[in-house]
Order: sequence, then structure tokens, then C-alpha cells
Amino acid sequence: MIQLQNVSKRYPSGQEALSGVSLSMRPGDMAFLTGHSGAGKSTLLKLIALIERPSRGQIAVNGQNLANLRRRGVPFHRRNIGIIFQDHHLLHDRTVFDNVALPLVIAGYRPQEIGRRVRAALDKVGLLHKEKALPVTLSSGEQQRVGIARAVVNRPPILLADEPTGNLDPDLSREIMNLFLVFNQLGATVLIASHDLELISTLGKPMIRLHDGRRIDATDTA
Repeated sequence: MIQLQNVSKRYPSGQEALSGVSLSMRPGDMAFLTGHSGAGKSTLLKLIALIERPSRGQIAVNGQNLANLRRRGVPFHRRNIGIIFQDHHLLHDRTVFDNVALPLVIAGYRPQEIGRRVRAALDKVGLLHKEKALPVTLSSGEQQRVGIARAVVNRPPILLADEPTGNLDPDLSREIMNLFLVFNQLGATVLIASHDLELISTLGKPMIRLHDGRRIDATDTA
């Protein structure tokens, strides 16, 4: 499902964000990326989603070597990946429904199917009653759940989350992590970058530790 082999990423500034990182996740796995700020967690997620490309090494997702994927193939690749950011990236002039519907509109789904899928996704995150609300009227936890609904609305096989609980209190953080556990139980492969060791250590999932761009443990998610 996700394989990195000796992957490195050097930015034009000269910063070596990742150095020789390897990992393997099978379909249906769930794992956490941990490490200090600047350890390379966000960069690793961006490489999997082809927001960035590696300087060296090989990345394969769903059997596709990403080095062989041309620019025109990137949008199709990303349709198989749901991405959740810490700061939500919501459109504040559109309703909750419209925010969640956006990936389906871009993909050309019919209005009836869009409505069905959006409401199913909002129901999963407990926000069906907020579909007509604007994001500004929601709490931080609710906004994060809207971001999760948008990421899962087209039922991608892979979910990537970059510090999804970074701005939330402990109770809301656990609620959000429990949502990811549910999606994993439904079959999604889930990789989450998080520095909240106290929380993620209680969830019984493998941790992939990064330090200064290098992997410092030898245990894959297998």
C-alpha cells in the first residue's frame, strides 16, 4: 500500500528534511509518525501525497512507483488519498455541506450522489445537523471534523493527517483520534503525524519515530 525505500528530501535552501527513510504499510494498517518539530513528519506526508517529490529514493503507493507518475497523473493519485491538516483549510464563505462536497464536485459527481455522500460523511463525524452552517460558527473541534469529513467523502483507501489534534484540548483530541480508529476499522490505511505521545501511546498502534529527518526505530507497521 505505502512503501518508502531510502527516501531523502533536500529543499533548495539546503535543508535536509528527510534522510534515508524507509517504511512499509500494508492495506488496512494504521500508524503514527512522531518526532520533534522539524523532524520531517510533514515532509514525509507531502511526499506520499505528491505535494513534494523526493530528492533520492523510491516511493510506491498502491503499487505505483511515484517516480514514474507524470504531472497529469497527480490529481488521480490524490483522489485515492484523504488529507487532513491541522488548520483545516476550510472555505469560510461556503457552508459545511459545500466544503465537504468540494472533492466530489471537482471529480464530477452528480448532485444526487454528492448529497448522499456528503450527508453520510457528516453523519460519520457527528455533524449532519451542521450542514448549512458556515465554518466560522463552529468550534475548533467541529471545524476539524468537517476537514475529516471532506477527506473521507470520496472514500479514499488512504488517510494522511498532519497534527490533526494540535490545536485541540485533550478530550477533543481523543474524540478526533477515535474517528481515525473508526475509519481504520472500516478498512482505510491511516498514517497520522502527531507529537502527542501521551495520547497516541494509549491507542495500541505502531509509532514511526523520526529525529532530524532520520528514522530512529527499526519496527515497521507489519
